[in-house]
Amino acid sequence: MKISGVDIRPGNILEYEGGIWKVAKIQHTQPGKGGAYMQVEMKNLQDGRKTNVRFRSADTVERVRLDTKEFQFLYAEGEDLVFMDNDTYEQITLPGDLLGDARPFLQDGMQVNLELWDEKPISVELPAQVEATIVEADAVVKGQTASSSYKPAILDNGVRIMVPPHIGSGTRIIVDVYEQAYVGKAG
Repeated sequence: MKISGVDIRPGNILEYEGGIWKVAKIQHTQPGKGGAYMQVEMKNLQDGRKTNVRFRSADTVERVRLDTKEFQFLYAEGEDLVFMDNDTYEQITLPGDLLGDARPFLQDGMQVNLELWDEKPISVELPAQVEATIVEADAVVKGQTASSSYKPAILDNGVRIMVPPHIGSGTRIIVDVYEQAYVGKAG
């Protein structure tokens, strides 16, 4: 399926220059002169190379549809991760770097989607949002306005994110895995 260069989103799988690439990060840029473009950071799913490519809105790129299958994360074995097929109970081991920046959010027993291309797992997709506990949060600076100021905090998985001033240490929050951003308090 062809999509416009400005419709590319993180997590998309694209066919580009004869390879299969996973979009890691995007940045939409509208310069003062010329047309808008999408700066896309991608990782090749076959050999691990990374690249940055500019796509203009007129550019089209092939979005690859992969077979998706649900697996359960069992445990980490060094740098590798072991998953179990929910249907056959078959276990497979995959390199941890397949998850990229989302790796710290992987939790024991978590249900994930493995994307398969030609029956070979090439991508692991975590739930978009997960619960995490804040283990350390900076104190609120007096005089900051609540509407615009966020403060740094560290989650129980070691990831640093920005949270609103009223969120303190020990609070369970919901985090957007791929944006690594605060979504709200956990219910």
